[in-house]
Amino acid sequence: MSKAAPCMWMRGGTSKGGYFLAADLPDDTQARDAFLLRVMGSPDDRQIDGMGGADPLTSKVAVIKPSQRPGVDVDYLFLQVFVDKAIVTDMQNCGNILAGVGPFAIERGLVEATNDTTDVTIYMENTGQIAKATVKTPNGKVTYQGDAAIDGVPSTSAAIAITFMDTAGSSCGSLLPTGNSKDLIEGIEVTMIDNGMPCVVMRAVDLGISGTETREELDANTRLREKLEAIRLKCGPLMNLGDVTEKSVPKMTMVSAPQKGGAISTRTFIPHRCHASIGVLGAVSVATACMLEGSPAADFAHIPAGKSKTLEVEHPIGQSTVLLELDDNNTVESAASLRTARKLFDGTIFAE
Repeated sequence: MSKAAPCMWMRGGTSKGGYFLAADLPDDTQARDAFLLRVMGSPDDRQIDGMGGADPLTSKVAVIKPSQRPGVDVDYLFLQVFVDKAIVTDMQNCGNILAGVGPFAIERGLVEATNDTTDVTIYMENTGQIAKATVKTPNGKVTYQGDAAIDGVPSTSAAIAITFMDTAGSSCGSLLPTGNSKDLIEGIEVTMIDNGMPCVVMRAVDLGISGTETREELDANTRLREKLEAIRLKCGPLMNLGDVTEKSVPKMTMVSAPQKGGAISTRTFIPHRCHASIGVLGAVSVATACMLEGSPAADFAHIPAGKSKTLEVEHPIGQSTVLLELDDNNTVESAASLRTARKLFDGTIFAE
């Protein structure tokens, strides 16, 4: 197993993790995963012997390399390192960690800064889709200072606009893998949807909760967690994800009426613990579900008029903004999100 590697630790959106050049990690997947488990300190609930923060949101990895694809700057592979299990999985994407990919690519010299802002086109290896990140680069250097604020992060930073291109069905093969806006699973009406992140969307009230509970209250609700897992295991094969017992997808999102003037309120399990907020691509999938007539989300959603829609997706610690563009058939054509990132340290990380 490798003993050390160059690494940049960054906050991306409301997540945090290690950013590596692919060339600095072992080519062999098993050796790579062993190294990353050691780096994070997994498996251990506290991750005391590694850099992980004892939470799925702080036990993440981005692997980046120059792209050989026409019109693409870099390839980005997201890896979720489980906290309490010796598992490293590439079965999902992460739009929060994605927020740091553009700055990292510029800092590592993979992309040359242009003007006051620099566009970085990113191929997301997990899903085979492309995103464009617009990074602030005054005087040809990345800046992390700015006045953009996102809920879940206490400080402000430079805004990073991320536009997602052709994300529908990126993991499941189609936006609605069952072909339906609503299915009945374990007696619960659900929408199985993938607009960048495979999600199962259902009414909170149908699961016996209000949808306004805290993360801690939901994590302590054993009956709820067992019901969600039973639904998830049945949805996995129906979403073309196979047996999801050891996978981090699909995400399980319970929706209710907005409480703070947004489009909809959410509580998401990722999949076995309640998310402190909601993932970027998870928010895109949920916002898209709001647009589907007959879906559980449509029952509660407050949708603004017009072809260009700004939807505030409420979550336990605030709101996430999703920008949707609709075509002439009122189908979601593209989605965008505003994120921030910050470099925390840059150096050598050890796995001895």
